Amino acid sequence: MEILRGNVDTRLRKIAEGVVDAGVLACAGLDRLGFEARITERLTVDQMLPAIGQGALALEARAADARVVGLARALADGDAEITVAAERALLAGLGVGCRTPVAGHAVVRDGRVVLRGLVGRPDASEMIREEVSGGPAEAAALGADLARRLLARGADRILRELETSPK
Repeated sequence: MEILRGNVDTRLRKIAEGVVDAGVLACAGLDRLGFEARITERLTVDQMLPAIGQGALALEARAADARVVGLARALADGDAEITVAAERALLAGLGVGCRTPVAGHAVVRDGRVVLRGLVGRPDASEMIREEVSGGPAEAAALGADLARRLLARGADRILRELETSPK
C-alpha cells in the first residue's frame, strides 16, 4: 500500500503515472478545481464512512465581539452542531485523535440522530461497524455509547495494535 500524499495535482499525476493503482480524493475539491472529469466513482457514505468531522466547518470569533458572534451564529446549522457533537463524542470515547484511522458519520433524519462508526485494520482484513440512534439532545451520549459498543466488539484490540505497529 502506497500512501498518496501531495497537493491535488501531485496526487492526480501519481495516479496517471501508475505510481498507485487508484486514489481517493474529495469530489467537492475536484469539482471546485475543474477536475470532475477525472472522477471515476463517487463513493457514498454507505460505501465508505468518512473520517470523523469531515465536512464540518467551524467559525471562531472573539467572545467579546457580540457583532461578529451574532454574524457567525446566524450562519450556524443546528443539525450540524448536533452531528458534530455525536461524532466528537465517538472519537473521545474511543480514546483516539483525529489522526487515527477510525470513521464516523452522524446525520439528523426524521428528528433523530443516526450515528454510524467503524474501526478497522488498514488492510481491511477486519472491520468493526456499529450504528446507534436517538434524540438530538442525546447526541454526545450516543457517541459515547457507540464507542463503548465498538470497543466491546474488539476495536480496543485493533486500536492498541495500531498504536504499537511501526509507522
